[in-house]
This record gives sequence, structure tokens and C-alpha cells, in this order.
Amino acid sequence: MTPRHAGAQLKPVPHGLLQAFRAYESALMSDDVAALDALFADSPTTLRGDAAGLLVGHEQISAFRGSRGGAPKRRIVQTHVQVIDDDHALIVAVTELDRGGRGLQTQLWARDPVRIEYGGWQVTAAHVSAPAPAFDTRIWRVVGDPLVSSHTADGALSGETVAVKDLFAVAGFAVGAGSPAWLEQAPVEPSHAAAVAALLDAGASVRGIARTEEFAYSLSGLNAHYGAPPNPKAPGRIPGGSSSGSATAVALGQASIGLGTDTGGSIRVPSAYQGLYGIRTSHGAVSREGLLPLAKAFDTVGWMTRSAFLLQAVGDVLLPDAPASSSVSLDEVHLVPSLVGLAAEDVATAVNEALPEAKPLAWEAARLDEWRQAFVIGQAHQAWQAHGAWLETRLDTIGEAVRGRFEMARSVTREQAAEAREVLAQARTEILDVVGDRILAYPSASSVAPTAADAAGVRDDTMRLTCIAGIAGLPAVSIPVRTPGNLPAGLCLVAAPGRDRDLLALAQSLAG
Repeated sequence: MTPRHAGAQLKPVPHGLLQAFRAYESALMSDDVAALDALFADSPTTLRGDAAGLLVGHEQISAFRGSRGGAPKRRIVQTHVQVIDDDHALIVAVTELDRGGRGLQTQLWARDPVRIEYGGWQVTAAHVSAPAPAFDTRIWRVVGDPLVSSHTADGALSGETVAVKDLFAVAGFAVGAGSPAWLEQAPVEPSHAAAVAALLDAGASVRGIARTEEFAYSLSGLNAHYGAPPNPKAPGRIPGGSSSGSATAVALGQASIGLGTDTGGSIRVPSAYQGLYGIRTSHGAVSREGLLPLAKAFDTVGWMTRSAFLLQAVGDVLLPDAPASSSVSLDEVHLVPSLVGLAAEDVATAVNEALPEAKPLAWEAARLDEWRQAFVIGQAHQAWQAHGAWLETRLDTIGEAVRGRFEMARSVTREQAAEAREVLAQARTEILDVVGDRILAYPSASSVAPTAADAAGVRDDTMRLTCIAGIAGLPAVSIPVRTPGNLPAGLCLVAAPGRDRDLLALAQSLAG
């Protein structure tokens, strides 16, 4: 133990501080959440930061501890105390992890003379660093530097790197689909998926194969086997799925393009939750050759980037040759108040403020709940057609949430599927009629990224918004906005099928 002070004269370590520090370390190693809560100041200004981001306030810190399942085992190898005064001190400790490598933790301690527990000492701010893993297996299944190089030196996307969702074929690797059981029996792919090949031809390299939720059948990003990729734009909250690994890789700067799919919102939701630009393309606009399906009538290729410029540049490579309309402008944008009203207040505020001059469109979509339910049934029926034969005796190999969806899918009868198709056909006609030559604007997701505990509670609300484009095969672009609480959210722009390039041009215009 080495006490130090910034001035020339050392000050003695205040009474009880080291005992409180040791109590904290003991509680951390035993995952005693109650003791840890008591040792952190119960204040909205208490801070805890690490590589994943900053938690502000005792409530956020406590929720984080309660959900992480304990800290990595370690021992303290050096401790330095810098005394500020009798009631404040800084402790910097070097840690050695059982799994190897060294970390560092810095804690600002303050003493409340009224408190008895732990001598009144509590942490008011802490920063933790740990050895970085060789690669984060929550984000990547396999990664390289790069994994696959482009053969084009001066293409439109030269210098860009791609995180490929683990549904697309990458030559020399199997498709894992987020499932260890599927990966174990999957053959090595002899050639690239069409979208992967096109990006390589344009000069981009493949950084790696990114995690997805099992068979892409979810919107949360909570893979039961590999864990949830972190959300660097909203620490402690879910990343959004099922293109979660690709989204996180882009948000962290580990890749510049996240190649994914969008069946029920799996590009738009992670884009909204992580502050990215993302596009779900018109149904059939980008080849799905070499893509493992979920529900072929709704599956689309999409991608995410950190800039509207790159989002459009990728579109120039992957989309069919059809120049954007020279007349596309904000005058075509109609905000849909009834859809904005389906979102939480903070998201609705962010969307309204992003388009203050947009014309309102009085469309109530009175049967939206019925449409969402038909979409869920139609998607489920096709998902079981795609994977039921393999899953019939292997449902116990997949995570609980996705297993529940496949069990529901298995129970869908032909009559129920036919009824759903009829409802969806009627919905498609109405949606296409409402959209017409307009560009509709509404939230990409119903809320900011929730915590894992709250994820199931927002799924249906978000699908009411995302199913609209899926039902009608519309292109949809998600543009990042910020809520009054400074969390990322998404503004969704949709247009008639085939107007993908118009939406990309408009997103570029709105980005300034």
C-alpha cells in the first residue's frame, strides 16, 4: 500500500478508507450486489466508466451490477492512495486477472460523517480498465486483418471494411446463423454470397463475420449462446438485432460497413439503438443469393454505416442501376402523427424536431394491430418452412426466446397462414396507396434501446412500426436522431418500392 499526495508533503491515509476499499474488493469478488450498492454513493451524480461507456447515477450502476453476473476473478497487486483531504481520497489499484493480463481501477472516495457503515466511506466515481480480448466473441464469430481482401485496388469502396452478418456465405467459411448446433453441421461455403462478392469487387474488404441472433429471428440482439454485443452509444442497453454484431462493429469503428438483413426490422432497429444510418432495401432489389433465409417473402438485404455518404456509396454498388430522382426533396416528406404517437415521448419528440417543416399526413392505419399479428404469423409460417425440418428434433439446442418463436411457428396451420396472407394482401394494397409518390416519416423503433430486462416489453410496439415496410416491400432508411435525454433513436423514411436511391439521396441531404 503506497500513500501518495500531489504536494510535497505526504498526508496520512484517513481512518477507515483502506478497510472500506478492502470491503469493496471482497464484495466485488463474491458478487455481493447489496454491499457494492452500499459502497457506491447513492447519488444521481455517481459515476462508473469502463471501455463499454459511462454509467451516470447510482440507479444505472446498480442495474448494471445486478445483470452482469459478477466481475472477472482477480487480485490486487499494487495500490496507491492520493489523499485530497480528511474526507476525500483517490485510490488507484493495479489488478491481475486470473484469466491473465493486468487491469487498472481508479476510484474517488468520499466520507460522509453521518454514515456509520464502512466508516462513512463511499465511491463517488470509478473507472475500470481490463485487458482487451484478442477479439470480442459477442461481436465477431471470426475476424481478420482483413479476413478477405478485395482484389480491386481503386474501386468505389476501396479502403472500406465490412462486418458480414453470419447469414451470408463467405467463401472458405460455414454460415453459422448464430447457432452453435447449426454451425457444427454447416458445410464450408465454396463461394461468396452475391452481396459480399459485389462489395469485394468494389474494393471493400471483409473485416470478419459478425454475430447474429439465432436464424435472425429476433429484434433484441440477445444471443443466448454468445451474449449480446455491447451498445457503445447507449451503454447498459441492448444493441438491437438481429444484425446486432454488424451494427456494433460499425458503431465501435471496427468496420465501416455492416452488411445485414431486415425481415421485421433487423437493420432499422439496431441502427436506431446505436445511432447509425441504415437501409432496408426494396424487396428483391439486392440479390439474396448465398443468404440463409428466415422468411423469403419478407427477407431483404440491408447495411449500416456511420455516415449518410457511405450509406449512399454502398447503395451505388449494390442497388440496381436507376438514378435517383433529381426532384427528390423534403417537400415530399410527410410526417405521420398517428405512427409517431406509437413511440415513447422522448423518441416522438426527437422525430418531430428532426422534421419541423414536414407536412402531416392524416393516416390512422386502423388495422395496424391486425396487420402486425398477420405479419408475425406469416413470418413464422415461412420460418418453419425454411428451418422446421432441421429444428424438429433440435429445438432444445437454441435459446429460450427464439425457441419460443419457432415453437409458435411450428403450430401455425395452413388455414392460419392463408388467413394471414389475405390480411397482408389487403394491408399491402392500403399501404402502397397511402405511400404513393410520398415519402413517409415516423420512428424507426418505438423506444430508445431498452435494457435486456425490458426488451420483450417493447417488441410488439416496435413491430407495429417496422412491419409496415415489411408488408409492402418498401425501402426504408433509418437516420440517427437524439432524444432530449441524449440517447440515440431513429427517424425512418419509407417510399414506394424501387425508390431506394431517392431515400439515400434524401438522407444525405438531411445529414448536411
